[in-house]
Amino acid sequence: MARELVWTGFVSLDGVADSPGGTEEGHRSGGWVLEHFSPESFALKGEELEETTALMFGRRSYEAFAPVWRDSDDHAAYKDLPKFVVSTSLAQDDLIDGWGDITILRSAEDVAEVKRGDGGAIFIHGSPELAVSLADAELVDRYNLLVLPVLLGAGKSPFSRADRDKQRLRLRDSAVYANGVAKLLYDVVR
Repeated sequence: MARELVWTGFVSLDGVADSPGGTEEGHRSGGWVLEHFSPESFALKGEELEETTALMFGRRSYEAFAPVWRDSDDHAAYKDLPKFVVSTSLAQDDLIDGWGDITILRSAEDVAEVKRGDGGAIFIHGSPELAVSLADAELVDRYNLLVLPVLLGAGKSPFSRADRDKQRLRLRDSAVYANGVAKLLYDVVR
């Protein structure tokens, strides 16, 4: 049985996942996620920790998360998990020390090979461009979304805009919280 590949992230109602943390990330509307924080609506992130057996990132998300998450008490459970970075340009010398086993993958075929291996769910955090390319290669199995009540209009989306065949999703779980955040977990139907 293949490992499940899960894209998890915060998205605006219009499908933007880009720069949720702050304006220093390069998006003029940065900070939109923390404006809607509540422990109840963000509990999904803690639930995912129990299911995660490996992490996967695109290069830019890896470079943003790795130095922070390596030393973060909130992300201590990730420290010893295997990590994969999908990049054609990242060099072995660019990897951060002290954050466990990190493997660079160069292509969607490398990702497919990892999925065929032993182990449980692999979670992709952030990395909207990676999510698009892996979904187009039919490698994403599930979307764990926290949809925030904001329209951003610009930014990167984890969903392809290519003219392609319809992709069906099956709702696995959902909830709506008092702060307007909606939890939507969808399995990709193949």
